Amino acid sequence: MSVINRQASKAARGKSSIFILGKIIIIEVVSLFAYQMWHVAPEENMELVKIIATTEAGCIAETSDDLAVNIGNCQAQSDQYIDAPINQKNIERAALMNPTN
Repeated sequence: MSVINRQASKAARGKSSIFILGKIIIIEVVSLFAYQMWHVAPEENMELVKIIATTEAGCIAETSDDLAVNIGNCQAQSDQYIDAPINQKNIERAALMNPTN
């Protein structure tokens, strides 16, 4: 009788460890997904920008931080000021890549 109980308990431990491993993997996947959404998802704010040029790829504007950004299609002319949505995370990344500013 004791041999049967030992085999049953080993099988139960095996299933239990697989279940725990599965939970750990699911927690890791959810954590990585949340981390990516936090740092990659755009954060747009409206900002008054000066149009530098209009190209086929969209309007190039200069922000108050003196950074050139593409704001997409617009109907503005050069040297005109307009309100445009600016992705703040792109500006932060640009500042980190160019430490001379």
